[in-house]
Amino acid sequence: MNRHRTILSAQRGSAIGEKARYSRSFRLISSAEHAHLLDLALKDHSQAVSLEPDSAEMYYLRGRTHYAQATIASIVPEEESQTKVRLAAAKADFSKAIELNPWYAMAYEFRGLADEGTGDLDQAITDYMQLAVLQPKSLYRLADAYCNRGSFHLKDKKYDFAIADFEKSIEIGSSADACQCEPYNPLLAIYLVDKSDIEKARVVVRRAQAAGKMIAREYLEKLK
Repeated sequence: MNRHRTILSAQRGSAIGEKARYSRSFRLISSAEHAHLLDLALKDHSQAVSLEPDSAEMYYLRGRTHYAQATIASIVPEEESQTKVRLAAAKADFSKAIELNPWYAMAYEFRGLADEGTGDLDQAITDYMQLAVLQPKSLYRLADAYCNRGSFHLKDKKYDFAIADFEKSIEIGSSADACQCEPYNPLLAIYLVDKSDIEKARVVVRRAQAAGKMIAREYLEKLK
């Protein structure tokens, strides 16, 4: 009987959460209504967890709702202060799901996303490494995390660390998604501007062109 109630609660929570995400994506509901639906989804998922506390899936599903709440909070000014709290709740649920099922690929993926949301790129890389073992097609997550960490090192003027991360991102295979981090141009900038190493800069350009990646015109002009 409990199993039946667990499944019903989980399915209803997922249905409400999906409705919230879909409706908000197409601007069919307000931010307030979206938040209300996610709260309802969270209650259902929490009930499912209480009914079946040894189910990795129930924790994962609740973590997804916490993560969705965090995503909304990050773009709504009056909710922004709650972003880290909700990400922490999401990470806790994904971690519990992994504890119960160490082969739960999606839990590693979303914990990695939550890690990135809190700025913990070292942990994100660790999670994406495990994800890549379980789901090799997800290597782009790892490449992107290395690229993002390289960008942070670059801002801190830790050029050697930045180079290592950008190189790792390129080695793995950077994402073709224009919204994701792109490692070739910042790596080229380090060699051109900070290291004044023209030969290495030219090597980066050749590698980028061979991979079909665009190089900023300003860098090509400098190389002339």
